[in-house]
Amino acid sequence: MANMANTMEDTYYLGIDVGSVSTNFVVIDKKGELIEKLYIKTGGRPIKALCEGLEYIGDAMAKHTGSKPAGEEYGDKNVNIGGVGATGSGRQIAAVVAGADVVKNEITAHAVAAQHIVPDVRTILEIGGQDSKIIILKNGVVYDFGMNTVCAAGTGSFLDRQAARLGIPIEEFGSYALRSKSPVRIAGRCAVFAESDMIHKQQAGYILEDIICGLCEGLVRNYLNNLAKGKEIAEPIIFQGGVAANAGIVAAFKKLLGKEIIIPEHYDVMGAYGAALIARDVMVKKNQRSRFRGFRAAHDEYESKSIECNGCSNMCEIVEIMSNGNPIARWGDKCGKWALNIQVFEYN
Repeated sequence: MANMANTMEDTYYLGIDVGSVSTNFVVIDKKGELIEKLYIKTGGRPIKALCEGLEYIGDAMAKHTGSKPAGEEYGDKNVNIGGVGATGSGRQIAAVVAGADVVKNEITAHAVAAQHIVPDVRTILEIGGQDSKIIILKNGVVYDFGMNTVCAAGTGSFLDRQAARLGIPIEEFGSYALRSKSPVRIAGRCAVFAESDMIHKQQAGYILEDIICGLCEGLVRNYLNNLAKGKEIAEPIIFQGGVAANAGIVAAFKKLLGKEIIIPEHYDVMGAYGAALIARDVMVKKNQRSRFRGFRAAHDEYESKSIECNGCSNMCEIVEIMSNGNPIARWGDKCGKWALNIQVFEYN
């Protein structure tokens, strides 16, 4: 990560990935080099996470420039943010709070980030806190993908829960799997079955290392049988998302696929990284000023509420976002009656 002073003429691009478990921020320079990053828990409060992240990144970038005036905070007067990209399940909220120029789905964001690291990547394995994805690329284009948002088995939250139940720090969970000499078979097709199978194996006297290794292999089998079924998993293969830090899961992928797995340096924030890269490319092409609201937006007051429209039989549930007492965005209606004139776009 670079820390050397920069001039005010330098342009940076901000990527934000708001997920159900984590909210991630990435700042890159014009060359696509990562300057700052932040991974924080969403905690069911995406607006709060966004504000905390903007404040942290603003301060970090002010220090990075080395030209923070006395009494000034968050780097607004020192950092030229040339574009902002938003992705993740909470991308609309991020777009409104931060003032995004580009809004993209997670599949595209992860693919762009992976291609920047490994230009000829063919397969992307991505496992996050609450869902998992596989992305197949051919000739630099997303050719096929699969996404699981229904079952928790194999996701970061499930592994966190099992580590807590066993009294093992999640950072050490994978190392237990690597010490296994004879992994037991765990039913990984469902989170409920996997947990009950683990308990049964514990009560039968199997050692913890073999149970954890069996769990990792069972969850990877489930991933490959469901998401990857019928898909050609060709090399180079990149594994990204928070679960890529789990050495047991990585080893299971290598064993079951019989292929090498690449773990990128910034595996945990690749969605935000991709959003920043997309924002850079779009804004350089459009050559216009960013809609970024500034790092000071972190200190505005926000409130969200739902409104049920009774105007027709659709009974749409409208989400309204307020900032400092004023509505800044609404969505959820089918006819456009409630929509505010907020520019939140899905770019092609």
